[in-house]
Amino acid sequence: MNVEAITKGKILLVTVHESRIDAAVAVAFKETMRERTLGHPGRIVLDMSEVGFLDSSGLGAVVGAMKQIDPGAKLELAGLSRTVAKVFKLTRMDSVFTIHRSVAAGLAAAENAA
Repeated sequence: MNVEAITKGKILLVTVHESRIDAAVAVAFKETMRERTLGHPGRIVLDMSEVGFLDSSGLGAVVGAMKQIDPGAKLELAGLSRTVAKVFKLTRMDSVFTIHRSVAAGLAAAENAA
C-alpha cells in the first residue's frame, strides 16, 4: 500500500498513492494508516486526490483508520474525486468527516484551527 506521511508543522499530511481503495487493499490500507498516524496527537489530513474508486470495504477502512488514531487527534479528508465524494455523501459519512475540496484547503483549515 503506497501511503506517504509528511509532517507540516503540527499537521500530518497523509497521501494515498493508489487509484483504488477496495476490498483487495482495505486491510492493508487500514494497517498502513495505523503505522503512519501512530503517535500523532493533532490534525491529520488524508489526501485522497489520487483515489478514483472507493467501495464499501474501502469506506470501512477509512472509518477504521479514523477510529484507530490517537485520542485527541482528528482525521480530515481532502481532494476527493466526484466518485469518491459521492460514496461519502450517499452513506452520510460526509457528516462524520470534515471534507476539504483540496489538500491546500485542508491544510489551511487545519492550520487555522491549530
